[in-house]
Amino acid sequence: MNPPRTDARRHHDPQVRGFASDNYAGVHPEVLAALALANGGHQVAYGEDDYTENLQRIVRSHFGAGAEAFPVFNGTGANVVALQAVTDRWGAVICAESAHINVDEGGAPERVGGLKLLTVPTPDGKLTPELIDRQAYGWEDEHRATPQVVSITQSTELGTLYTPEEIRAVCEHAHARGMTVHLDGSRIANAAASLDVPMRTFTNAVGVDILSLGGTKNGAMFGEAVVVINQDAVRRMKHIRKMSMQLASKMRFVSVQLEALLAKDLWLRNARHANEMAQRLAEGVRAVHGVEILHPVQANGVFAKLPHDVSERLQKRFRFYFWDEAEGVVRWMCAFDTTEDDVDTFVAALKEEMAR
Repeated sequence: MNPPRTDARRHHDPQVRGFASDNYAGVHPEVLAALALANGGHQVAYGEDDYTENLQRIVRSHFGAGAEAFPVFNGTGANVVALQAVTDRWGAVICAESAHINVDEGGAPERVGGLKLLTVPTPDGKLTPELIDRQAYGWEDEHRATPQVVSITQSTELGTLYTPEEIRAVCEHAHARGMTVHLDGSRIANAAASLDVPMRTFTNAVGVDILSLGGTKNGAMFGEAVVVINQDAVRRMKHIRKMSMQLASKMRFVSVQLEALLAKDLWLRNARHANEMAQRLAEGVRAVHGVEILHPVQANGVFAKLPHDVSERLQKRFRFYFWDEAEGVVRWMCAFDTTEDDVDTFVAALKEEMAR
């Protein structure tokens, strides 16, 4: 058989990489190979395929025998579906003010999920039992949305990490008040790599009820999964995923990507490399006078403050985003394909712009 003809052509320079987001990175070659392997022939649609079935076995090896995975298209979908599965129509979710569900999901939890977000300011993106209690009240008050879920992010939106003990404290505190705990794990691999522990150590082992398992930021083409640990949510998940337009017909192509990442150690290799590049970047930046790193660099992101005009000039050479433009705060993200040369070239450019 002749190879399939394609008229597609490349529209970008594959040697160009920036520090805007780990979503900018391409697909890891091992994931691409897995997609090709799953192609061809017919498989039952909507999750009854062999790849999704095998993904369940792999997910249970990471998150316990009772875990069940529900593949979805994207991270916002994973969060919104997961939160709906553990709330009533009158339910509310306590989260950090900086949480992705509050800042970067376009109101989807509210508009699609019908949820009320009860936010708490945090200095480092992390909730504590004391901070949770600022919003954990009014369960019998019909005039207030009922706090039913605590949502945390690991690693956080500020690049910081919860220790397993900190998550255990959050879970015990939430459970004692009748609430469940959701973990937004869009960068869960980076957290596990940095803490040097299995993912179960800070999820099912310490009381997390449901989590969003990231794939896209760690080398997948697309696709995440909701992992249900508390089985009370399983029946609701099946219907809510469909109603929320997150049920893939050709689900094998989502599942096989997660299988490629999780079956062995690709997820960990990718995350460790991204974290190491962020550490290299932080070390280089610390040597630049006038640039301040704002948060501990514990995963694959660096948050820094520098003169606004310097950032604007630097953005013409490398893609990255302002985190708080009014304050001059920027975010630099590393990915599984960031190279040492990428980092060193960026640091050299930063030094040049600061010297101007």
